[in-house]
This record gives sequence, structure tokens and C-alpha cells, in this order.
Amino acid sequence: MSKKQPAFGELIREKRLAKEYSLRKFAELIDVSPTYLSLVEQGKVQQPPTVERVRRMAEVLGENPDELMAIAGRMPEDLPGIIRSEPEEMPELLRAAKGLTANQLKALAAQAKKMQKEDR
Repeated sequence: MSKKQPAFGELIREKRLAKEYSLRKFAELIDVSPTYLSLVEQGKVQQPPTVERVRRMAEVLGENPDELMAIAGRMPEDLPGIIRSEPEEMPELLRAAKGLTANQLKALAAQAKKMQKEDR
């Protein structure tokens, strides 16, 4: 059985404490008020932090920004444009990849990168 993923705010608090950042110091590093950060960590904000704030949190914490954005319910700003660039094929690819394991997805991404290099 897989472990339940903590809510975004709880996860940020866990990661912040693991890096031994005080609430005030981490808030300063990500350019938000300590009050706002406290509300985020407690899950008391109506909207998750912006993509840029989540990216900054990931940077400071040494975490994968795409993963934190997904947990926060945000989408990296480049993805809509990528999907719009191939409006039939990209959604088809995403649907086909649904249900693959993490290792299978990594292999698929590696294959796609290899194909891009071959086309250059």
C-alpha cells in the first residue's frame, strides 16, 4: 500500500524543517511574508501559491519544481504552450502514457530526447 501524499502546505513545512529553516527565514528566502507562509503551511489559503512562488520554494528546498507544482495543483507555465503546439498529438500522447510506471515514463522521456537529437 502506498503512503498518502501530504497536503502541499504540510509537505512544504516538512521540507522546510528538514532543511532547518525557520518560518521567518524561509519566508524571507522565497519573498513572502511569514504570515502568508504560515497560512500556506496550515492549508488556510484559498488559492495555492503562484507557479513562480512554488518554483522558488522548490529551488530553496532543493526539490523538483514540477513535482511541487503538481502537489500544489499548479501547472508549469510551459505546458499549455507545448500542448497547443500539437493539439491532437500531445493530448493523445498524454492519454496513452496514463497509467505507466515512473520508470516507464522516464524511459519514454529518454526515448523522446533521443529522437529530438536525431532530428537535429
